[in-house]
Amino acid sequence: MKEWKKYKLGELITLKYGKDHKKLNDGSFPVYGSGGVMRYGNDYIYDDSSILIPRKGSLNNIMFVDKPFWTVDTMFWSIIDQELVLPRFLYYTLCKYDFAGLNVGSAVPSLTVPVIESIEVVIPSIEKQKRILSLLVPLDDKIALNQRINDNLEQQAQALYKSWFVDFEPFKGEKFVDSELGKIPEGWRVGKIGNYCKVRSGYAFKSSWWTDKGCKVIKIKNITEESKLDLNNCSHVLKSNTIKASDFMVSAGDVLIAMTGATIGKFCIVPYLQNNTYVNQRVGKFFLGNDPIKKLPFLYNTLKQGKVLSEIISKGQGSAQPNISGLDIENISIIQPTNELIQSFNALLIPLYLLMLKNEQENIVLANKRDSLLPKLMSGELKTGDLHR
Repeated sequence: MKEWKKYKLGELITLKYGKDHKKLNDGSFPVYGSGGVMRYGNDYIYDDSSILIPRKGSLNNIMFVDKPFWTVDTMFWSIIDQELVLPRFLYYTLCKYDFAGLNVGSAVPSLTVPVIESIEVVIPSIEKQKRILSLLVPLDDKIALNQRINDNLEQQAQALYKSWFVDFEPFKGEKFVDSELGKIPEGWRVGKIGNYCKVRSGYAFKSSWWTDKGCKVIKIKNITEESKLDLNNCSHVLKSNTIKASDFMVSAGDVLIAMTGATIGKFCIVPYLQNNTYVNQRVGKFFLGNDPIKKLPFLYNTLKQGKVLSEIISKGQGSAQPNISGLDIENISIIQPTNELIQSFNALLIPLYLLMLKNEQENIVLANKRDSLLPKLMSGELKTGDLHR
């Protein structure tokens, strides 16, 4: 560790406050909030590599950016002294820190400049930083490539859904009839989500059952704002305590939704899993059958529609703690084409979703490998040369 030197974070970066984005027009530059990209604007706040640190909200959600960007006023962005530290190396170093543990807020989690600047980090020479990055960056680059592919596939799926079931483009020459949701092709009807699948809140695991190891249990916190399932911070129970929870074991292609709290309505697709995993109470599971992928495309794209999501959120309001039941979700009205048309839509998109699930599975493996290497490389426990022997 002789090559490593201790710094205060304030010696390595200059923190800057983000700015209000409301006056920006739509454009191509990402606008970041504490939850990630919020939108794309027509201007940027900085055009060099930077580390973004939440000022309020999800304090542990730090981000690395290396293209022009804008940040809102709930985020800090940073100018990095690149003579002392490579930006991406500093990002990996900071990933080890629990920023939430530095919270100085009460009602809303918050960080301040002095608190962040006082963080101590240990940094090696630039040459050693480069060697460490040569092992970590390829993993993150492959993760990012898979995510870009998945984003593109999801856009294709949404475009097809919109063409068929929102704009009715393939059916323009057919007769349309009035309905409570507007004009729809003759032979279609206004149905309910419950006509397509049932929704139930997860199993009520007892708090006394939580353990450090065992079967994973998905809680609302594990569904991210980006509609991903984050299994890194799951609770666990012993297998003996899952006997009555068999209906709430999840598999690839299942769709889960938050049914309580400020983030009510956020939902995700379950990726391929290696071990038995269950959903806790207040996480809703859409029951799509033994092979959920076969019914996944129509349901998932229906939930992505603004009107449907807004109704889910509005049904949960009216009390101090937002809450929605499975029956509430089942009773939401949707345009329901013929069964044959839904089956055709699903059949067209199943290959896309299988590829998305495959890419997501690979990303989980790559992220686990990166996360196991990261602390060992950053602490000096593992030498870069050890991995080339």
